[in-house]
Amino acid sequence: MSKVVNEDYPNPNPNNQEPMSDADLKAQIMATHVNTGTPAEFTEGKSSNVPSEVIALPSRGKFYPEGHPLASGQIEMKYMTAKEEDILASQNLIKQGVVIDKLLQSLIVTKINYNDLLTIDKNAIFIAARILAYGENYDVEIACPSCGEKSKSTVDLQQFEEKTIDWDHFEDDVCTHKFTLPVAKKELTLKLLTHGDEKQIESISKANKKKSKITGIDRDLTTRLKQVITAVDGSEDRGEINNFVDTMLSRDSLALRTFLKETTPDLDTTIHFECPHCQYESTSMNLPIDVGFFWPGV
Repeated sequence: MSKVVNEDYPNPNPNNQEPMSDADLKAQIMATHVNTGTPAEFTEGKSSNVPSEVIALPSRGKFYPEGHPLASGQIEMKYMTAKEEDILASQNLIKQGVVIDKLLQSLIVTKINYNDLLTIDKNAIFIAARILAYGENYDVEIACPSCGEKSKSTVDLQQFEEKTIDWDHFEDDVCTHKFTLPVAKKELTLKLLTHGDEKQIESISKANKKKSKITGIDRDLTTRLKQVITAVDGSEDRGEINNFVDTMLSRDSLALRTFLKETTPDLDTTIHFECPHCQYESTSMNLPIDVGFFWPGV
């Protein structure tokens, strides 16, 4: 996983002189960014006593509006402290299902609206948070998909790289790209989802689950596609889009999902696994996340 340490900032105390005040240090950093043309963002309330690093984002900042703090393709994060461990241990946040989001919000130094954060970038920040907190080695117990036996493994979280994609699919800087369905021949305009979009999907899915108790049908797939598609043949009418998704042929739906999987920027978090019990081997197993990810040794 690529990381950029904040080496661009000048050493505020090169000759072991009197430490600079926070105000002087902030002014020096701002001056450096003014000279290099790189925007600087500061978040009020973040402790200057906690070290931080600058993390490269899979989106490269390409899909944020001009002037957005993340348009640089980087985000500043601080190292985890006991305060963040309190967040991880909060049973209330765990029950609400928001513990990871609360954790990341506490660690992000760059001043942003968290709802604007692209899901693909959030995934990278999640991995970076663990590396900054406890290091790159992640000890995990993996159940073999073939024989079911469990075995212990150590995963190097630094090994993950960005997926190789064709960036030419994206025509502009507003996180949209186009895809023509093979059967219906309709041209779809698609967007990358943000945390805010994911929250809306979750809200709709919860409402749908109440209906599914009666109908027996989950609508998670169509709910997600309705968020991803922003136009059909240039029409942005939400009613038309929703009706189109509900009647989309399965061949077109499969082709669309395959296209999205192949063209969406992200970290490739698949790992190589070889079972010591039955010799089953996989080079594309998804990274298993258990309690030890943020609680090593538990």
